Amino acid sequence: MAKKTAESKKALVTGVTGQDGSYLAEFLIDKGYTVHGIIRRASSFNTDRLEHIYQDPHERNKRLILHYGDLSDANTIRKLIYQIQPDEIYNLGAQSHVKVSFEIPEYTANIDAVGVLRLLEAIKDYQENTGRTVKFYQASSSEMFGATPGPQNEETKFYPRSPYGCAKVFAFDTTRNYREAYGLFAVNGILFNHESPRRGATFVTRKITRGIARILAGLDQKIYLGNLEARRDWGYAPEYVAAMWQMLQHKKPEDFVIGTGENHSVADFVETAFGLVGIKDWKNYVGIDPKYYRPTEVENLVADISKAKKELGWEPQVKFKELTGIMLRHDLEAYGLETYAREIKLSKHAVNEPTIVQQRLR
Repeated sequence: MAKKTAESKKALVTGVTGQDGSYLAEFLIDKGYTVHGIIRRASSFNTDRLEHIYQDPHERNKRLILHYGDLSDANTIRKLIYQIQPDEIYNLGAQSHVKVSFEIPEYTANIDAVGVLRLLEAIKDYQENTGRTVKFYQASSSEMFGATPGPQNEETKFYPRSPYGCAKVFAFDTTRNYREAYGLFAVNGILFNHESPRRGATFVTRKITRGIARILAGLDQKIYLGNLEARRDWGYAPEYVAAMWQMLQHKKPEDFVIGTGENHSVADFVETAFGLVGIKDWKNYVGIDPKYYRPTEVENLVADISKAKKELGWEPQVKFKELTGIMLRHDLEAYGLETYAREIKLSKHAVNEPTIVQQRLR
């Protein structure tokens, strides 16, 4: 059988409408893949992040094809794998908000943990019946490390501090088990926090940058946050989806930690973002709301990416201050504050996000 080129490969992506899913779809299409994305049925459109690459279903030679499905539905997952016959599957679908996982723990476990088992069972069944190989990427999380002191690498013990983290540990171990038990090309990407202008507005980084734009636009007076002392390793999402792809091109299936090797507190992020628009007295614009505290907190995450550097040749280009600027400039522009936005200078590594007009054009 002739070896497939990227131009003839098909990828199946769960969570394609999310931050990572939309960047990954762009990345793979640019490499010549045909991307099949799974979306959940809803009464309103939830494909905003894909609008600029969306193609009419009636067009020929489409590179992005969307299917209805859900990680809670094993039959549909199995049917789609047989129908699409993908070369690679990227599981980015999840209930991904850590705080929310304390409020809906059973649902979080059903999607983030058992959903991965459903996918792996379907892949195993497909490979046994067709003889075709499918490479599988599981989106693991630095939240699995939880209370274990950093820096954290592939050998660090897991100590999750939330239902989300616990579910991700189950998914990690299940992926590794199916790799070892059945010979699947299945890998875990242990990604530390990664952000972008496409980050959901309820996540702390985007809450901050969007909040500053709303304050400057005269719409709000304060941003309300929780624990300002929690420290995270924040990177740039478009770079992280490239690492996902690199893991599936690696000579053998292995797990990799992906991050920047730096960490900063939430307060650092707030101070940096306000500083970019010339506001030094940021504490006047930030309130603390105890409802944003978690029952158990993860205090300090920072990645040791030695393995990814050595074996994948992957290394982040966008670091903390520029990441903050990328997100803030996008939100300032969205609220018509171009004068402030132009003052934020970015390097060539910043992805040129589609404008609101482009997002609405198909």
